Amino acid sequence: MKSAKPSAVVEVTRGPFVESRHSVDIVVADAEGGLVSVHGTADLPVFPRSAVKALQAIPLIESGAADAFGYEPPHLALACASHYGEEIHVRTAGEMLEKIDLDQTCLECGKQLPALEADREKLARRGRQAESIHNNCSGKHSGFLALAKHEGLPIEGYVRFDHPVQGRIAALMREVTGEKHNSDNYGIDGCSIPTYSIPLQSLAIAFARFGVGANDDKARASAMKRIQGACFAHPELVGGTGACDSEVMAAMQGQVFLKNGAEGVHVAALPQLGFGIALKAHDGAGRAAEVAIASMIDSLLELDETAATVLKRFANQQLHNRNDIRVGEIKMASPLT
Repeated sequence: MKSAKPSAVVEVTRGPFVESRHSVDIVVADAEGGLVSVHGTADLPVFPRSAVKALQAIPLIESGAADAFGYEPPHLALACASHYGEEIHVRTAGEMLEKIDLDQTCLECGKQLPALEADREKLARRGRQAESIHNNCSGKHSGFLALAKHEGLPIEGYVRFDHPVQGRIAALMREVTGEKHNSDNYGIDGCSIPTYSIPLQSLAIAFARFGVGANDDKARASAMKRIQGACFAHPELVGGTGACDSEVMAAMQGQVFLKNGAEGVHVAALPQLGFGIALKAHDGAGRAAEVAIASMIDSLLELDETAATVLKRFANQQLHNRNDIRVGEIKMASPLT
């Protein structure tokens, strides 16, 4: 392993002046468990939050539920999503629920307004309120319900720490990350399921292995590649219009799997290199995490013009005020190596 460097720094400028700084710890690992690059602390414990949705979707396939209910790639992509609540997301989540003879009243993720103003305005014009199906986690929760239905488990309370669905997810996460997922290191996520604090390096290694399907269990390796392929085929379902994860995956065409998590967590898998990236902005700033993950990807891959242009947009984010006057930018304080 290369010697650890100090935490990376993302700067927010206003004119020629630095107005704010964010510290970010970044780990790049390979599928054999080696650490390729470390900025900051590799064993920093973090709650991955929504960054691990693609891993949490593995039991949906391994159990046979996805095939039993006729889930297709768009449904698998939405199971991994932190979506914007756009019409395509709501429609796909509705299909997932319809296939298991349930509806959104069974979702226990909570109600949430769509992310984009245009979609919020559409709801208002129709005289509708935000519903659980608009929640950015409704695809993941629909997958959990499918797993419960397929296994003959109780539907109600599927989000609880002691529910068998969450026990199945925790066991899978222990196996994939090599870290404990139990009552000693869990908290409650924004969508009410358990989330577990694990070292940043373990998260990076897990996504390196996810990217290449590295697992002694051939069925699990196949499930990893199937989930990844669904997200590559339907990146618009993983986030939404203008979302970093969606835009970058669409431009990179299979070179990068990308997923954000709340509180400044971001992960990536680079299948061609066999690398995984995991990072955490110390102050939980998602804007810093986006800049850092885009910059790290840019430093590791040779890109065509289209991909390079998209990455640059997220690595050097232009700031405009309400009169659309450019006032500054968000960027790395120094290049990542």
